[in-house]
Amino acid sequence: MRYLILFFSLTLFACNNSTEKKEIKQVNKAIVNEQELPNIYIVKTIIYSKDSLPISADIYEVNNKKPTILLCHQAGFSRGEYKNTALKLMDLGFSSIAIDQRSGKEVNGVINETAVAAEKKNLPRNYLDAKQDIEAAIDYMYEMNGNQPIILVGSSYSATLALLIATESEKIKAVAAFSPGEYFKGIDIKNSIKSITKPIFVTSSQKESVALEELISLIDSKYVTQFKPSVEGIHGSKALWDSTAGNEDYWNVFKDFLQKNG
Repeated sequence: MRYLILFFSLTLFACNNSTEKKEIKQVNKAIVNEQELPNIYIVKTIIYSKDSLPISADIYEVNNKKPTILLCHQAGFSRGEYKNTALKLMDLGFSSIAIDQRSGKEVNGVINETAVAAEKKNLPRNYLDAKQDIEAAIDYMYEMNGNQPIILVGSSYSATLALLIATESEKIKAVAAFSPGEYFKGIDIKNSIKSITKPIFVTSSQKESVALEELISLIDSKYVTQFKPSVEGIHGSKALWDSTAGNEDYWNVFKDFLQKNG
């Protein structure tokens, strides 16, 4: 669908989840052609991590539906990983939030502002350090949705974090994990996630499929949907990008999972 967007400035109150303080932030509101998709807007806001680090986030809201999908990027990337994916989710009727975690850099012309802020504050920026950023965003969305659980989407290292968090948190109702793996030194992910009892969608590139199947082998199979691409595929949620061969197949299974669990 073709989007016609006009940008202007407005203010939005962003809540600091740990201190309950509020600050006015400058955001951009996107107005879309009302004859195509009414009541769509995109805003940039700030969520605060558990150590008060500001987390930059883009809110993609359609038809006044509160966001129920949290989108987390892969290593070296930013919330820009989901620029087009979030728009396609809007086409499907899903509102979402894409965040910058402190472990990342830049993609699709979008700089990871959370990583920049973490560096300025001399805070650690390893994969596991980003777990608190994702958890803070989950808390933010959970409260936004009237204390209703959300869907968590992760890519590469954040896919692994998504599975770990979902094992512990009742604020998550389903997980989509693109290319999770044993990425964390000293943590046995396979055994750490075996007790998950909520719907999980996992996928990867073709060459990663065997290792992924082993990773999830201890989880009760009734909770798991694994998509194994018939083509080469690609690592992480880039599988959903238009530039990835076979992205339509990834989308078909992902869309079915979201519609069943959204």
